[in-house]
Amino acid sequence: MSRIGKLPIPVPSGVKVDIKGQNISVQGKKGSLVREVRPEMDIVLQDNEILVNMKEDTKKNSAFRGLTRSLINNMVIGVEEGFKKALVIEGVGYKASVAGKKLTLNVGYSNPVDFELPDSVSASVEQNKILLESIDKEVLGLTASKIRQIRKPEPYKGKGIRYEDEHIVRKVGKAGGKKK
Repeated sequence: MSRIGKLPIPVPSGVKVDIKGQNISVQGKKGSLVREVRPEMDIVLQDNEILVNMKEDTKKNSAFRGLTRSLINNMVIGVEEGFKKALVIEGVGYKASVAGKKLTLNVGYSNPVDFELPDSVSASVEQNKILLESIDKEVLGLTASKIRQIRKPEPYKGKGIRYEDEHIVRKVGKAGGKKK
């Protein structure tokens, strides 16, 4: 049984939820999101709470119930508050800049790397930190992951692009490992 799936999703006062069959749309002060849920799920809006129910009680449907509840909850939180993700650039001469929807990264390659941001994601750069913001948590996480892939942090000096809360396990170099 999904313990997460049983929990109701509270709907804040400024958020409007519209359910039509398997389509759910959520509108708030930051924007609107639409998602189609699996046909095994039944979405009900009552007393400013969204309930996710299963049409048939199976183990697979129970897992999808928890997933569906989390996805809808992220939609409600996204249109109300939004999501943020920070990336840190470490390395001598490594820097980033934003112009419109284009993120330009100078991270040790012979040419700068241009990264096109999705429409729903906005970015800002402060010194060596890239701050990404979006109402869609899924798109935000994928975008941050793709930016990190451009120059992953390496374990010897820690140079590269990493998440703000990520800890890089450092390795001892060739000379540091020798014992006399």
